[in-house]
Formats: sequence, structure tokens, C-alpha cells
Amino acid sequence: MSRRGDVTGGAAGGLLGALAMTLAMGLLRAFAGTSWPPELIGDRIAPLLPIAAFNQLLVMAGGYNELKQLGVAGAIAGQLVTGALVGVAYALARRDGERRAGRLLAGTCLALWLASLALLWPVLDTSYRGLPGAAAAITTAAALLASYAVFGLALRAVVRYATADRATVTLAGRRISRRVMLLGGAGGTLALATTGVVTWLYQGATFLYDGLRYSGPEVRPITPNDRFYTVTKNVIDPRVHAPLWRLEVGGLVAEPRAYTLDELRELGTVTQETTLMCISNAVGDGLMSNARWSGVPLRTLIERARPRPGVVEIVCRSVDSYTDTFAIEHARSDGPLLAYEMNGEPLPDRHGYPVRLIMPGLFGEKSVKWLTRIELVDHDAKGFYESQGWGPSFVIPTHSRFDAPDLKVPQAAGLVALRGIAFAGDRGIRSVDVSVDDGRSWNAARLDYPGTRLSWALWSYDWRAATPGKHRLVVRATDGNGTLQTSLERGTIPEGATGYHRVTATIRA
Repeated sequence: MSRRGDVTGGAAGGLLGALAMTLAMGLLRAFAGTSWPPELIGDRIAPLLPIAAFNQLLVMAGGYNELKQLGVAGAIAGQLVTGALVGVAYALARRDGERRAGRLLAGTCLALWLASLALLWPVLDTSYRGLPGAAAAITTAAALLASYAVFGLALRAVVRYATADRATVTLAGRRISRRVMLLGGAGGTLALATTGVVTWLYQGATFLYDGLRYSGPEVRPITPNDRFYTVTKNVIDPRVHAPLWRLEVGGLVAEPRAYTLDELRELGTVTQETTLMCISNAVGDGLMSNARWSGVPLRTLIERARPRPGVVEIVCRSVDSYTDTFAIEHARSDGPLLAYEMNGEPLPDRHGYPVRLIMPGLFGEKSVKWLTRIELVDHDAKGFYESQGWGPSFVIPTHSRFDAPDLKVPQAAGLVALRGIAFAGDRGIRSVDVSVDDGRSWNAARLDYPGTRLSWALWSYDWRAATPGKHRLVVRATDGNGTLQTSLERGTIPEGATGYHRVTATIRA
């Protein structure tokens, strides 16, 4: 075969081998919950990006979901291109002997595997079915090795067949190489199968609910589980198999331990109402919700582990390799909860089944979902988003907003029933004021649902609108400590948005 034929055959073989490898990875991801490069690469790179660069990528991609989709598509395309290049190198090496080419191919697959382990080491312990850290890392490494082996074997078989089979067949009066026809059929079958698996995975992806908001006239004191706001870094969220899952407590402790879900429940259950709010929640936005959470106080597990002297922080890790941190003093306070129920039901998958952390007073990223390890450390550790530059303060500022009526619609003159929420992290809400003249004067609103120290409050104010035209409405809240909400306007980056929510109401003549 000519050099050109070698290049063509090798590229085709490499492409088919890469398709077979991608299919194997997709099947393992779908049925075993084994992490694969299209997701792992993003999880590895994202924390390394400065917050400005990360935000610029979000803007360029058109949003977080779009960026995740581009990342997965880019990783799969990279696998196919790399496979084709390796195929060309293997086909050309066969000119110097089959044995030498075989060694080159085996060495290349091994090098790719080792390079993958080195690159992905910090996130290698990802397991979307909930395997504990060490077992998850071994499983991921083994799955990658098996996938690269599938690539090498498929590439070798395709190239050897392409150069060995010289037979032809007659099709529509034309003589066609049988190997071309069969390889084309095999390629089409592999492409269809790979596309089918990727499509099936896509249908279970987070794109339909990531960024879900809860706001507007339908807001109630307790948010239904299926309406609770959702933000996730994942392309596909974990679906943890509880019998595999363990919650490890370790680090600088005298008594490290791993708990099953049943063992956690045996420690006793407390229920508390707590509102969670995303650090990306803009003034007036709906990335916040309220629920009744049931579980075990975090300090119970910390005390049972007997922390050693010198502990300053807690590092929490999820089955999807997400990490976050907070001070040991906060962990030992009232409020932090290892929740396994949400509004009287087991946690939904998207909200952290089987166990998630609830951290009152701090932004939602600290309330780690799918929690699998709690580690006590003696240094200032950085979590997933903190590494990008978010923070350093993650304390929720006092927030208030309008929810009803829909002021995009002109209102009739007379009584206009204004409603909304107010929230101050773990400080509770003492009062809410409403202005109907752009802040020149203020009127006390009613607290229809005062909430708890850890939850939002629902307020209302009956505005008697008599003058037709546009009116600028403003709301502010005072927290349970007596501190008035700041009017200082700032964006969400890097410590969360502040300022008063201002809306325009039009009164019909």
C-alpha cells in the first residue's frame, strides 16, 4: 500500500478506534457511573481559571449550560482527532514491521493513560454512583485503561484488515473494495451507537433544570422540591446508589470513621427550616428557595471524631469531586446540618441524595450536595469556586425583593397588593419597608410569614395607587440584629450582590 494509502487507512482506523473508545466510555458513564474525560477535563480546569476568565468564557458561550455543552463536545472531538493522528502514526510504523508498530501502539496507549491519570489526578475519585474516594479513583483509572485498550485493539484490527483484505464486490455495476464497504459499515454502526449513547446521556443532563429560579406571584413560604432553585457545575448530576455510598470523616481527628446512611439516621434526626441562596443571585433574582431539612447536626459527627489541636477548617468533598471549605467554628455552631430529607421526603437526586450539607448564613455553594467526605485540616484550603477567586466572604447580605403583582402589566388605580420576600442569612428578618416614591419616604410592610432565624420572611404592603403614570418602587429590610440592608450597589462577583430592589409600576389612567 502506498504512503498515502497508509495515511488514509491509519486515519480511518484511528477514527474508528476513537469511536469505539468513546462508546466504551459512554457506556461506563451511563451504567456504572464512571467518570469520563468529557466531564473530568472541565472539572479539572474550571477551578484553575481566574474568576474574570471564567466569567468571560460564560459570556462568550452564552451561559453556563452552553459552556458545559461546548466543553463536552470539544473533549469528544479531541478524542476523535487524537485517535486519527495515532492511527496514522501506527499505520506508517507498520512499514518497519508489525512488531515495532504494535509496541508503538501499546506504548502510546499506555502513555495516554498515564498522562490522563496525571492530568486528572485531583478529580480521579469522582464516582457518579457514590463509590468512596479510594475505590472511586481505582475504578476511574481502571475504566480509563480499559477504554484506551479498546481504542488500541480496535485501531489495530481495522488497520490490519484494511491492508490484508484485497477482495472486491460488485455493487450497482461497479466493483468496490470489500474492505472499504465493510469498514464503512462498521464505522457507520459505531457512529450510530456512540451517538445513541451520547444522546441518551444528554437526555439526562442538567440543562433542563440548571439555573432554575423560584420567584414571582406563586412564591410560598416553603418551596416545593421540584421548584427549588438549582445550580450545578455538572453536565449530568450524580445518581448515587446508597448501598455503595459512605460519608467519611477524617483528617486531623482521633477517631476517623465512615458512616452508612442508616448509621447516620441512628444518630437522631432534627428538622429545621433554612433558606439557601446562590452567590450568583442578582438583586431581585430568584436563585434562592426555602425548605424544611431533616438530618444530623454537623457538630455531632465532628465531636464524635474528636478533632486534634490545630484544626482551622473543614474541607467537604462531593462524589462529583466538588469541594468547599469553611471555618471549624462555623461547623461547630448551631445550624449546620447533614440533611437526608427535604420537606419530609428523601433528598431528590438533583438536591444531593443521599446526604447534603446545609450551611445557614453562607451562600449555597457551601451547602455541598452528594457529600462523601468531611476532612478537618490545619490550613486555609480553597474550594472549587473559591479557587477561582470568589469570596473571601461568603456571608449572605440582607436581601429583599418584589414578587407580586406582575408589574410588567399596567395596574388599575386603587389598591395594589405588593408582595415579596426578605432574607438575611442566619440573622432573621425584623422588618421590611416599602417606598413608592423612589426612596424619598418609607412605609412599614406586614410580615405575613416572619420565618425563622435561618429562613426568609414573606411580606406584603397595600399600596393605594391614585396617580396615573409610572412610579418607582423600592424595598429594603432590617435583619434580626437591627441592621438595615445596605443600599450600596455591587454585582455578584466576587462576594454576592447587594443593593435595593427597584421596580417600575405603571398605573393606568
